[in-house]
Amino acid sequence: MTARGENGVRRRLNYRAGGELELELSWFAVTDVGRRRENNQDSYVTTPPVFAIADGMGGHSAGEIASAAVVRRLAELGGRELVSEQDIDETLSDAVDDIELDAGDTELGAGTTVTGVVLGTEAEPTWKVFNIGDSRVYQYFKGALSQITVDHSVVQHLIDTGAITEEEAEVHPHANVITRAVGFNEAPIPDYTSLALIPGQRILICSDGLTKELTDVGIQHFLATEPTAESAARSLVRHALENAGRDNVTVVVIDVHAVGDVVDTGSLAGSGIELVEAGGSAPLESGAARAAAVVAAPPRHDGEDVDRGSSGLEQRSGADEGSFDGFADDGSAEYDDLEPVILPDAPTTPRAERS
Repeated sequence: MTARGENGVRRRLNYRAGGELELELSWFAVTDVGRRRENNQDSYVTTPPVFAIADGMGGHSAGEIASAAVVRRLAELGGRELVSEQDIDETLSDAVDDIELDAGDTELGAGTTVTGVVLGTEAEPTWKVFNIGDSRVYQYFKGALSQITVDHSVVQHLIDTGAITEEEAEVHPHANVITRAVGFNEAPIPDYTSLALIPGQRILICSDGLTKELTDVGIQHFLATEPTAESAARSLVRHALENAGRDNVTVVVIDVHAVGDVVDTGSLAGSGIELVEAGGSAPLESGAARAAAVVAAPPRHDGEDVDRGSSGLEQRSGADEGSFDGFADDGSAEYDDLEPVILPDAPTTPRAERS
């Protein structure tokens, strides 16, 4: 396991270096080896403007080497005024070279998922969400949980084509097989989504060690009821371990307290600060209740597919539908010895909500 960066509580950051717009964020990262693993192949980075998780795969220590290479490279983007999609593409390409050099020849190869958010390049406050593999980014806002990323996995492809149900996917024998990764001497191809950065928003970045153990309902419960980013992150990991802890579990939770003059009064109340109107006793209206999410995703690769699903977010894939690349994730223990398999890339339509 490799970690880069530190946790932050109510940090004031400039959305742009030298700009007037300030953000107030809290974030907390926590990882655990789980109940059945001998080593932790997850890694994470929390170096604003970059927050990300990588979940390694491969024989022996290869997965740990791969995830470490990715977060080391992403950490180099920390402190930059702007981080573009091209910067992320180039950084992940450099990580592939590092993985090949560091891991050497391994029986199963070496690779990793990666997912995360960076402060966007748009004029309006925006998160740029990126992902490769089946680690995920969620948004919790105004009582609703939304899965922002789309898994690059065999079961996601089968769900989207109607071949299996959500319930069948939970016990599918290929649940550990992903169709895109960083490593295996392949060019990394992230999906990108632009998401408005708004007060009252809570962002969750997690490895599949969490989503194997908690349903969306469970995830939403802990994001909704825990008052701080730290308590939310710790509760999610603790309950994933209590449920079974079959895999390494890593989460990063980010709370957006304020964007410029717009403040989420709900997060202030959670910190113990009493908020009333000047000269009165009525509570202030939450800034989050007045905010509206706007999504904008500029074109990235020529010929890429764009699909606007039920979430209203643009999910964009840089891979052609005819491309083939399949990798065996080190998922549940009974499938650890499977060789990587070649299967079509998962389509980029949003996953259906759990019933």
